[in-house]
Amino acid sequence: MVCGGFVCTKNGLCALNILYVMVSLLLVGVAAWGKWFGLVSSIRVVAGVIGVGIFLFMVAFVGLCGALKHHQVLLFFYMIILFIVFVVQFSVSCACLSLNKDQQNNLLEVGWNKSESTQMDVEKTLDCCGYSSFNPNGTCAARCFHSNPPVICNTCASIIQQYAGEVLRFVGGIGLFFSFTEIVGVWLAHKYRNIKDPRSNPGAFL
Repeated sequence: MVCGGFVCTKNGLCALNILYVMVSLLLVGVAAWGKWFGLVSSIRVVAGVIGVGIFLFMVAFVGLCGALKHHQVLLFFYMIILFIVFVVQFSVSCACLSLNKDQQNNLLEVGWNKSESTQMDVEKTLDCCGYSSFNPNGTCAARCFHSNPPVICNTCASIIQQYAGEVLRFVGGIGLFFSFTEIVGVWLAHKYRNIKDPRSNPGAFL
C-alpha cells in the first residue's frame, strides 16, 4: 500500500493522536507536580492547565478510536472540534507574537490583579514585591521581604518585563507549531473518512 492510501493515512492519524495523548498527560503531570511541590499555589492556574490537558486527551481519544475503527461519526466530530481548536489556538498564538511592549504590560498587570495566589507565587519565585509599586507595611511572600537585615525588594514588573517578550514569543511559537499539527489532523481525518477500507465488503459504504 503506497503512502497516501488507507493504511498510511490511518497510521498517520493514529501517530498524531498518540502525540496529543502524550502532550495531554504531560500537561496534567506538570500541573500536578507543580501543585504537589508547592511551586504553584493558585488553584485556578492548576485547574486550568489540568482542564486543558483533559480536554486534549478526550479529543485525542476520540480521534484515535475513530482512526482505529474507521468510524465516520467519531471522525466527523473529531474533525470539527480540532478545526475549532485550530482557529482559537492560531488566533491566540498570533496575538502573542504581535503584542507590543505597552500591550504586554497592560496584559501582565491585568493578570496580576486578578489573583492574589498568583501574586504570591510570582513574588516567591522571582523574589520581588508588588507589581509596579509596593507598600512596605503590606505583606509579601518574597525572601527579601523577610530577610534580616532588611533588604530593599525590587518590584515584580521590573523583573517580569525583562522576560515577558521572550516568554510570549516562545508560547506563541509553540502554539503556532501545534496549530499547524491540528490542521494536518483535520486534513488527515477528512481524507481518511473518504477512503474506502480495502478489507471491507466491496459493496459497503466506505
